[in-house]
Amino acid sequence: MFEHKSQKLISRKEFISRQLKCTLYAAVIIAFSLAIGVIGYSTTCDLPFVDALLNASMILAGMGPVDEMTTDTSKFFASFYAIYSGVAFLSTIGVFIAPMLHRFMHKLHLEK
Repeated sequence: MFEHKSQKLISRKEFISRQLKCTLYAAVIIAFSLAIGVIGYSTTCDLPFVDALLNASMILAGMGPVDEMTTDTSKFFASFYAIYSGVAFLSTIGVFIAPMLHRFMHKLHLEK
């Protein structure tokens, strides 16, 4: 996906295209993760869609749950979803900034 350090720097147009593609990948990861959370909170906590969406969004953003988990099943789901969300969030950031970081490092290498 990325050019080798011995190759020339890609054009700005190609870079923007690459960045948009990675942004789309990041959005898919977030949407998939949010869907897991909404389905999980709806089924394990018997929350309506809007409350499940709120809880999943808050956990995915790292802010914590809104509603109290009352059953053991809901507590287990919330625990595993919180761990998954941390990994998913960091992975999403990595996918999103990879093209920018690669271009920056490539430019530094070309200047040597």
